[in-house]
Amino acid sequence: QVHLVESGGGLVQPGGSLRLSCAASGSGFSIYAMGWYRQAPGKQRELVAAITSGGSINYADSVKGRFTISRDNAKNTVYLQMNSLKPEDTAVYYCNARRGIYENWGQGTQVTVSS
Repeated sequence: QVHLVESGGGLVQPGGSLRLSCAASGSGFSIYAMGWYRQAPGKQRELVAAITSGGSINYADSVKGRFTISRDNAKNTVYLQMNSLKPEDTAVYYCNARRGIYENWGQGTQVTVSS
């Protein structure tokens, strides 16, 4: 299994950009499917973006065209580039790693979009 640590969250104005990073420690990163999820106050956790070990990508409709997920297997890191941020993007963002029956979560990083 892997241990995941998110970073890069913070306060940003509407229309601004932020890049989140998720660093993995442990073995087998390159064969994990990776995902970014978010949870806003009073709402369920939702999938934002996912990328498989082969590079196939899915996005939530709400972030298509604005967010980009990528991975660097040499650095054991997955990224979420967030552009044109909106107040409704405010949430705690969590990194997820999945391989077969195994699943791991990071601790989360707060993203606040506000003027």
